[in-house]
Amino acid sequence: MLIEAYESTVYPVTAPDPVEAIKFRMEQAGLVAKDLVPMIGKLNRVYEILNYKRPLTLAMIRRLHVGLHISAESLISGSASSA
Repeated sequence: MLIEAYESTVYPVTAPDPVEAIKFRMEQAGLVAKDLVPMIGKLNRVYEILNYKRPLTLAMIRRLHVGLHISAESLISGSASSA
């Protein structure tokens, strides 16, 4: 417990950036942008999300959570700041 307390104060683990979490999951699963169309919308919308031009909506977050099995907390954590 002492080591865990030390690590949590000295090396806090923060939630990943939502777009980076999506990109990481895409890499893990061998997905391309076209594979995200059912979860995000048209292909141009997918690229807007991946290039930080548009924030994730709640509906997108829900579909990505179910479709890619990404923690909803990771997707919500920075969705407002990723715009």
